[in-house]
Amino acid sequence: MITPGEMLRLVDVLASAGGSAVVANHNSHSLYLQRRNPVLRRFFEDADLIQIDSTPMIAWGRLLGLPVSRSNRSTYLDWRGDFWELANERGWRVFYLGGAPGVAETAAQRLSLQWPNVVFGCRDGYFDASAGSRENGKVLSQIAAFKPDILFVGMGMPRQEEWIQTNRTSLTRGVVFSIGAAFDYEAGVQRTPPRWTGRLGVEWLFRLAAQPRRLAQRYLVEPWFLLPQALSDVGVALAARRRLANAG
Repeated sequence: MITPGEMLRLVDVLASAGGSAVVANHNSHSLYLQRRNPVLRRFFEDADLIQIDSTPMIAWGRLLGLPVSRSNRSTYLDWRGDFWELANERGWRVFYLGGAPGVAETAAQRLSLQWPNVVFGCRDGYFDASAGSRENGKVLSQIAAFKPDILFVGMGMPRQEEWIQTNRTSLTRGVVFSIGAAFDYEAGVQRTPPRWTGRLGVEWLFRLAAQPRRLAQRYLVEPWFLLPQALSDVGVALAARRRLANAG
């Protein structure tokens, strides 16, 4: 349970060290998918840091009595400004993998106007990402040659997490983020949700209204499948409280 500022301070240390690390993020969609996807489950087990990317998850944590607050929500749109300011100060090399052809390049051009000290590398997400494929090997070689301090992988969940997990041993340099549509926002091909929607916990409603066909399953159906896990959490919390009461 860390804040975006704490996450960025850690990333600064990791990037300066020159090695590799993976920063993941959890929301209700990932919780739903990882119960059905063993590669995604291993991705979260192996990640070096997992952020909370969900206001409903924070509300649920508080209901269970955990010391979590809105300040612990950490998603790209929350920390983008602070990140790019730090990246510009450090002169980081940032590689973005994902999006449709041309989107990442447009985003990089826009960002470089504001953050001229950042060095950008890009590759769209339309390639054969299967392990051992020729195209995937070329992508890995391109990333390795670029020597990124930061690697953003934005190919949608769970594809981006599966790609990171499958190729992690080849990603020997840079802090790796599973970042979703970050550069789609920066390129202007997706409308950025107003930040007040995130503070109020209704950002999902904005996204649903913008892309109802793609997101209806995620926001209106998948949460119901989390009920058994949620009830189990309640049982664990109640048992812990009883143990504390008896110990007192």
